[in-house]
Amino acid sequence: MIEKSMPDRFTSREVIALTGITARQLQWWDECGVVRPAREGHRRLYSMNHLTEVAVICELRRKGFSLQRVRKVMRFLDREFGKGLAEIVSRNSEYHLLTDGTHLYLETSARQIVDILKNSSQPILGICLSDAVRQVRAGVISRKSNTSVTSPDQRRRAKKAS
Repeated sequence: MIEKSMPDRFTSREVIALTGITARQLQWWDECGVVRPAREGHRRLYSMNHLTEVAVICELRRKGFSLQRVRKVMRFLDREFGKGLAEIVSRNSEYHLLTDGTHLYLETSARQIVDILKNSSQPILGICLSDAVRQVRAGVISRKSNTSVTSPDQRRRAKKAS
């Protein structure tokens, strides 16, 4: 469908425009190994998974989570589930990442929610982090439709689909 026509690689400039991250933050995250893009000479090229991770991390940072805590979450997901942040927040994931603004939780089933940063049994209010992913994907679709030769009707359908 529409996702198949989305670009599979993004430049740093495109990632910055789509997520609102600064160039320095993006460079720092690469240097620290938070999000490691492919390289083509000096150019950094980001996959859709990288773009998704950047969008989710940006949203978590806006919610007040430190980069250190976000990295801890990413290590936990990789170690315990063998999945990256982008896989956890994807549409087809059986897991859901939730936050109450202070803690991060992973819903592993309808009966189990795990506090990723510490074991806790407090009640939670879920904030959907996948909204950040939907916004980035909509931006990708919008940019693609505005730069390609498509009819206004096709652009409207692409916007509705996102």
